[in-house]
Amino acid sequence: MKSPKGRILCTEDDPDTRDLIILVLKAAGYDVCCTENPEETVKLAETQKFDLYLMDNWLPDIQGPKLTARIREFDSRTPILFYSAAAYDTDKESARRAGAQAYLVKPVENDKLVQEVARLIRESTVEDLTPTRSKRTE
Repeated sequence: MKSPKGRILCTEDDPDTRDLIILVLKAAGYDVCCTENPEETVKLAETQKFDLYLMDNWLPDIQGPKLTARIREFDSRTPILFYSAAAYDTDKESARRAGAQAYLVKPVENDKLVQEVARLIRESTVEDLTPTRSKRTE
């Protein structure tokens, strides 16, 4: 069995959108875990490794930027992609300020979602492989 291209944790409260995300990303070779509950998202993010977080902006009980900020308290490296119908510039800016790397406005073509997921995972992997320079003291 071929290993997945990456593990994605998706937070989406709409069941139809969740099903579509799972279908599209699994067909593209990703392992996808979806939750509709922000608390479950935090619990999974704290206990498992994911290559990307995919989240909606409008969630019950919490907005996406607040959930992003909670995740950033313990995970500053994993990329976060917002996939939301919230299309105002203020929505996008709030997500980025909270720690998201990208924002797609629903609806978007499936290929565009897959491309953005692949780009963010690839860029984060390249950053992980880049050697850090240490200062030499003499």
